[in-house]
Amino acid sequence: MLLSEFDYELPEELIAQFPCEKRDNSKMLVLDKTERSIQHKHFYDIVDLLDENCVLILNNTKVIPARLFGEKEGTGARIEIFLLKERDGHNWEVLIKPSKRVKPETRVKVSDELSVVVLEPLEDDGKWLVHLEYEGNVFEVLHRVGNIPLPPYIERKMSSDELKKLDFERYQTVYALNEGSVAAPTAGLHFTDEILARLAQKGVEIGYVTLNVGLGTFRPVKCDNVLDHKMDSETFEISAQTAELINRAKAQGKKLVAVGTTTVRTLETAYKLYGKIQACHDASTLFIYPPYEFKVVDNLITNFHLPKSTLLMLVSALMGKDFIFDAYKEAIANKYRFYSYGDCMYLKTK
Repeated sequence: MLLSEFDYELPEELIAQFPCEKRDNSKMLVLDKTERSIQHKHFYDIVDLLDENCVLILNNTKVIPARLFGEKEGTGARIEIFLLKERDGHNWEVLIKPSKRVKPETRVKVSDELSVVVLEPLEDDGKWLVHLEYEGNVFEVLHRVGNIPLPPYIERKMSSDELKKLDFERYQTVYALNEGSVAAPTAGLHFTDEILARLAQKGVEIGYVTLNVGLGTFRPVKCDNVLDHKMDSETFEISAQTAELINRAKAQGKKLVAVGTTTVRTLETAYKLYGKIQACHDASTLFIYPPYEFKVVDNLITNFHLPKSTLLMLVSALMGKDFIFDAYKEAIANKYRFYSYGDCMYLKTK
């Protein structure tokens, strides 16, 4: 399977730079795999599309302010540090720009309450191991001195306080709970407390998992043969309550609706590891591409994904590549907004 098979052209003006004014006013393309139909809706219509025969599972991870800007002690050179994953205690895996300006023992001052000491380069794709010097709770410190790690296709050359406040609020789901992600599970950005309450009133059962989204989810595939690609490891957790909810729903023949590809990977990984959904704390390196056979997930709410991305391969596996690419053409023709702050799709297989 060639990487070039998952390419498409997107006009630059369709890459959303800001979120929709109201979360649930985003446009939503509804695909029905059985009928091979495409409908144009808005996200608030999701209340009409789900009923008591559906179980909705969302990823409640919380994005941390993972982008740090500091000065190299001694020279004052500006250094950007992107936190990726907490190793142990104060040690983190990070990306550093420009990396040529640092070496082991380089110290970068971010603020009076946070400094970063470079420990060593890692073998994995330009990552570094660093030690954070701070007092108290690391996440509280990061919320004071860090920046929301927006994807590179969202341009923020000059970021005002008002814009920072917008991104802090909107690049986060309303149900975000467990801190640890360096990117948002963007399909969930369309939900409001009101939408969740209305779904619950209709009898839709709602459960949560946690998968801490890492850079690997969005990292471009670089090998021509898709099968040579290796996914980064991402930690996830499923509670006993959510496991029971899912197993009961599947036994009753209900439709499991996943919100976001991270939720899909969490559930499908758990099934692959244990042969069922059970309470667990584990890690996923699952790469889903056609013709993967889904064991848990029936339907999916998801945003539009980058060309040649593992996420585009995942939705192609669920709905069929030709159908997905027809839908993307339809979305582009109708000026849908793409990627993290963009519009979404509801993918129905049953």
